[in-house]
Amino acid sequence: MGFFTDTSVCIGCKACEVACKEWNQVPATGDLDMTGWSYDNSAMLGGSTWRHVAFVEQTVPRKPVSLGMPGVRPDDGPFDASTAVELIDGPPVSAPPGEESAQGPSGSVEGVRWLMSSDVCKHCTNAACLDVCPTGALFRTEFGTVVVQDDVCNGCGYCVAACPFGVIGKRESDGQAHKCTLCYDRLGADLEPACAKACPTDSIQFGPLDELRERADARLAQLVEAGEPKAQLYGRDPDDGVGGDGAFFLLLDDPEVYGLPPDPVVTTRDLPSMWKHAGAAALTMVATVALSFATAGRRR
Repeated sequence: MGFFTDTSVCIGCKACEVACKEWNQVPATGDLDMTGWSYDNSAMLGGSTWRHVAFVEQTVPRKPVSLGMPGVRPDDGPFDASTAVELIDGPPVSAPPGEESAQGPSGSVEGVRWLMSSDVCKHCTNAACLDVCPTGALFRTEFGTVVVQDDVCNGCGYCVAACPFGVIGKRESDGQAHKCTLCYDRLGADLEPACAKACPTDSIQFGPLDELRERADARLAQLVEAGEPKAQLYGRDPDDGVGGDGAFFLLLDDPEVYGLPPDPVVTTRDLPSMWKHAGAAALTMVATVALSFATAGRRR
């Protein structure tokens, strides 16, 4: 089971953040602070922020593109982004004599767009946090998700450094590591995770990963056909550096724009070869020391 987050229909309402905190009793540490560089207040994922809605403001050439937001304005039919573009940017502006026109290439208009995305723990197939945890506090559930057991965590922080996405964080209040559990308690009761339940536009979708991947492929094809050439799926490929994500995303721009690593790799991938080389080096050192003592003995 997992999440598919379609960022093209995220409206930045942060209902998922609130629902996550309420259901999981996550502390509201710093939630009312302003970052100073964005309208976003929670800034990043951490021990007390299991869902984070990123606000990315871009100045780009705009073309009217219908994104088709399910669940929005059901009485008026599908949402037409061309209306939003017209309202935000206005008609093309004629430039004063001797200056370049505000009209962009191919009839587009220079304007501002918001890229909003609800980020969460990726619940990696090959999870480095599981590999490095010395107490077994992190475990793989029967749903394929990764969960931290609060009563077992000793606060060592190894998982914090191992996560390639910077998801896990330690709380100052208890010194333990915390992250999204994909509402493990709700799944056991056949309930939808709180964030997906609260999402008003179905940006966050929950279900079996195979079904979500098929749905994501169809949605991607729809957006590309509608004129979003940079639309892409992130974390959908089971053959990527983390074996595929249990929470993957449809993005409208490059991953770096959303603060995501472009090619994440499980940080423990090279541990076997590292131990192999370390063992070989240790054996070489022991053999060298033994040989030196043997040589010294023969000289005597």
